[in-house]
Amino acid sequence: MIRNIRVALPLVIAAVLGFSSLAYAEVKKFSGALAVQGSVISKGKGKVWGTYDTTSRKLSYKITWSGLTGPVTAAHFHGPASIGEKAAVLVPIEGTYKSGMAGSSKVDAKTAQVILAGMTYLNLHTAANPNGEIRAQVQFDRRQKSITLKKDHSSMGY
Repeated sequence: MIRNIRVALPLVIAAVLGFSSLAYAEVKKFSGALAVQGSVISKGKGKVWGTYDTTSRKLSYKITWSGLTGPVTAAHFHGPASIGEKAAVLVPIEGTYKSGMAGSSKVDAKTAQVILAGMTYLNLHTAANPNGEIRAQVQFDRRQKSITLKKDHSSMGY
């Protein structure tokens, strides 16, 4: 019996120590419907959805669209702004713009506050509409309970 305890005790201690280095990180889901803005004449529409990780401050997204007047020439998250308001670029989106594109950006603490407050919108620009052809306000799902476990000192490169 004592021998079993001597064998089991180190295993239990190792397990407890291993799990004690875990911390809770909240991953919040967001989405938005892309629609024509202002006086723009277009049949454009689309959707943006993704997640925001409160620990790594990583904003991950996927964007789809169709019916634009031409190819997307620029895409940005803007803020702070309520629905219908204009704002400066908050998070630029780099790369080749194709419907279905996905990406991520790490943001600073101030930008994170704006994103989490729902004061951010995505804007897709085209040559015919350089100020933006379609736009979506980023909305977080307030009903979700999306919690994931992450290690405190992650080496995942965030």
